[in-house]
Amino acid sequence: MTATIDATGLDGLRPAIDPAIEADAAKFDRLLAEYEAGRLDEDRWRVFRLANGIYGQRQGGTNQMVRVKIPYGSLRPEQLEMLGRIARTYSRGWGHITTRQNVQFHYVELHKVTTVMRELGSVGLTTREACGDTVRNVQGCHLAGACPFEVLDISPWAEATFRHLLRHPYAQRLPRKFKINFSGCATDCGQAMFNDVGVVAVTRARPDGTTEAGFRVFIAGGLGATPHPALALEDFTPREELLATIEAALRVFDHAGNRDNKLRARMKWLVDTLGIDELRARILKERRLLVAAAGWPGGVPAVVEEAGDSPAGVSVDGFAAAPARPGAVPVEIRLGSPYSRWEQANVIRGVAKGTVSAYAHCRLGDVTAEQFDGLAALQRRLGAEVRVTNRQNVVFRGLDEAQLPDLHAGLDALGLARPGAELARDVVSCPGADTCNLAVTQSRGLASAIDTALDGAGLAEVGGVRVNISGCSNSCGQHHTADIGFFGVERRAHGRSAPGYQLLLGGHLGDASVEFGRKTLRLPAKACAEATVRLVGRFAAERRAGETFPAWLERAGGAPAAAGWLADLADFPAPASAPGFYVDYDEAGPFTAEIGISECAG
Repeated sequence: MTATIDATGLDGLRPAIDPAIEADAAKFDRLLAEYEAGRLDEDRWRVFRLANGIYGQRQGGTNQMVRVKIPYGSLRPEQLEMLGRIARTYSRGWGHITTRQNVQFHYVELHKVTTVMRELGSVGLTTREACGDTVRNVQGCHLAGACPFEVLDISPWAEATFRHLLRHPYAQRLPRKFKINFSGCATDCGQAMFNDVGVVAVTRARPDGTTEAGFRVFIAGGLGATPHPALALEDFTPREELLATIEAALRVFDHAGNRDNKLRARMKWLVDTLGIDELRARILKERRLLVAAAGWPGGVPAVVEEAGDSPAGVSVDGFAAAPARPGAVPVEIRLGSPYSRWEQANVIRGVAKGTVSAYAHCRLGDVTAEQFDGLAALQRRLGAEVRVTNRQNVVFRGLDEAQLPDLHAGLDALGLARPGAELARDVVSCPGADTCNLAVTQSRGLASAIDTALDGAGLAEVGGVRVNISGCSNSCGQHHTADIGFFGVERRAHGRSAPGYQLLLGGHLGDASVEFGRKTLRLPAKACAEATVRLVGRFAAERRAGETFPAWLERAGGAPAAAGWLADLADFPAPASAPGFYVDYDEAGPFTAEIGISECAG
């Protein structure tokens, strides 16, 4: 079992509430009163509110979305129980795991926000800088410390980065949001390749023939309506220079980022304005001179020294393509008992540390209050670690083989034991028009329909294909990186407005590279589930052993060929013959594309 990293060290002890969190809550109370009295204008209030992790909702009024940061996804039992309490007491009975390893709660009344902040703070959780133009939640591979392919356990490095940058002066009023992700190997389950700073553990050869573990740092990646792949800063960054490298990149972004045009303010746009060579040079110069800063973060952080960062598995060369994705599955799951199907699909085994990890599948990323409580009870009983994943699931780590039947039985009782975490049915979706101001369509409703359709077609347990959905072009559902991606658009047909989606195919993340999906067709929303069934079915029937979806797609003719296979689904029927095509999922009336003022939930 890997070491559990606590904000106060490794002893598991915490104060009743972090004084800094209490100070955040007290300031929120004070400025809310100023805002309601008319002494604080809307723009200043919004900037402050967002920096504390509180978003307005599509519904307006005093409904708020509260985003809780879960650094690299790591949770303890008392934190899971607190998330359950927040869901039950202040929200709508459930929380939502995001693609950035946060947990969100909707419909929280504005005047309850500071109570929620304080209760979260009592178990060491914070909403600070979960939103706004700040350093967002630091992500990390959810199998770090338990992965058979990793070069280093990046968990303590992600923890050190989170601690260093939380409330850091440079992490507050940035030109735009700033995202940092860690992966323990080139397979990149931590999704380093489309972030402002992406860190991948690698090795290099020393002159004496031995190898040294360290990192390759990638910069200026991003998704959104215009995706950019991250680019390497340098070939190798030694462990003792990593934190200083990250801070140097942050400082350069603060100094050079566009503060006049939000649409071109992310770090990725500096590649266009400065050029990648100039951007690299500025970051490396900043790092070299950072030694003069009072808070210079040089050297190996204490938390890394305390917890250790040795890998769980065996990496062949540290950077070449890993032999398979951690969690990779066969073409299909063989028939068998519910336990054997779950064990085959949802269990991952390490090598060097003998680790055993197992997924709980959270449909649409949703976890009810009762499920949060049940997960906490299982974690305590099994003595396991728990992390939330960037595909909106929960993984139990540090298990032994004998505990797997007990875990499966417990998850089954909670409704979380479906074989399918990381399989075709594991559809990722942003919140969509359910709560988001920017969303065009009800992406969650489509995700549910695809899940149901795949299940009905006997394709829900096909491995090696990932479906991601966003309710608009901004890619909060990360549709660009999926094998099958959709983003919501308004369609016009027969003189009517109708819900639709742009289909993208062949996105891929791994081998320390990223390929963005290619646009294929625009489809009616109500035809997207059938399109997915056809694509997954054809993939399952035609692919060769071990062939990835992008490789199969290219061999089959690529996106143009797929457009031909699906062409009959692209047209809208007449409203009189199929009125449902003009009503979005989870809606009762005719479709209208209602887009509000952006608070940028990405």
